[in-house]
Amino acid sequence: MSRPITVVGTGTGAPPGEDVLAGADLVVGGRRHLDAAVLPARAGRIVLGPLAPALDAIEEYVVEERPVAVLASGDPGFFGIVRALAERFGAERLEVRPGVSSVAAAFARLGLTWDDAVVVSAHGRDPRTAVHVCRAHPKVAVLTGPGSGPAELGAALARTAPGRVLVVASALGDPERERVERVTPAEAADRDWGAAVSVVLCLDEARLLGPVRTLAGPARRPAGWALDEADFAHRDSMITKFEVRALALARLGPRIGDLVWDVGSGSGSVAVECARLGAAVSAVEKAGDGVARIRANADAHGVDVHVVHGEAPQALAGLDDPDAVFVGGGGRELADIVGVCARRARRSVVVAMAALDRVPAARAALTDAGFDCDGVLLQSSRLAPLPGDVTRLAATNPVFLLWGVRPPACDVEGVAQ
Repeated sequence: MSRPITVVGTGTGAPPGEDVLAGADLVVGGRRHLDAAVLPARAGRIVLGPLAPALDAIEEYVVEERPVAVLASGDPGFFGIVRALAERFGAERLEVRPGVSSVAAAFARLGLTWDDAVVVSAHGRDPRTAVHVCRAHPKVAVLTGPGSGPAELGAALARTAPGRVLVVASALGDPERERVERVTPAEAADRDWGAAVSVVLCLDEARLLGPVRTLAGPARRPAGWALDEADFAHRDSMITKFEVRALALARLGPRIGDLVWDVGSGSGSVAVECARLGAAVSAVEKAGDGVARIRANADAHGVDVHVVHGEAPQALAGLDDPDAVFVGGGGRELADIVGVCARRARRSVVVAMAALDRVPAARAALTDAGFDCDGVLLQSSRLAPLPGDVTRLAATNPVFLLWGVRPPACDVEGVAQ
């Protein structure tokens, strides 16, 4: 089968070959790409805006077996137009000539490797996923778009990760207009960046240089979770036991692009485990010594946890809406806290309780918010040594674990789901 559509990456790579343009009956691309190219007088041209009309026009030429050239930025197979063209016309009808992606070019300008970077697109998507990825990972490239550019990204990070460095790369590949600027999230939020932004890098400079990698992309998920209590600093055994944590993590389902709240965080064991699995995490704790322990435990495990010193539910008001919530404290305010969390959670709420009396109110708070609710009483006995080289079973305190899951029909649509 012939390949009537040639897709050429320009901008940060080599200019389009003269043979491609000279033989094209239709050239499609952004205005700056078309203005920079030497097009044959006979060729039709379409400035890319809405994609559907351009695809319809391309189809007319393809049906007539007339050659089409599509000009795109960088590598058009990397979050680019190749996907839409392949879905419409079939990959076998495309000849793709990639340039250098904006992500590769931006990291090259900084002299940094990017095999360990996480790349997320906020172009035409809800920017919340990109924000959460930037909070959770030390080296992130964000492909931006209208309404989800450096200013919006900076405004969100200034509240939760103000120590990040944003590198805004604009007009990459243009010898006259290219700019690469390092700013704080607050500085990015105060600027009008215009339409020339190619990519934004979000860097946690304290964690930039990781080990040599064999797999590209974010760090591999940890080999184990539900870590032993001894792996966390805690006070007087005030920590979610690993048996409870294991089921709680399974019901929370933390993943890259998610935001998880850990309310009444205590030692931060649940917060740290969610961060180790790739989620962004806000941990809420009212005790000052608890706040210090959460930060120490996060540092010890090499993750970033946004710690809020305050008492729920009031302290939850300024936080971004979460995908999932773990409630491990609350006392007599538990039902109110669960209710607030349930009204704002996009996917699930998990509640751990030692007191039987609080179970009905917590369950009612979940069901009143429209969640499907289930739960279990966890009772476990651990192996413990006895004199004479024998072993007994030592019972741990029983814990009620409730979880509410938003029904699929009511789920909040998100890029990461």
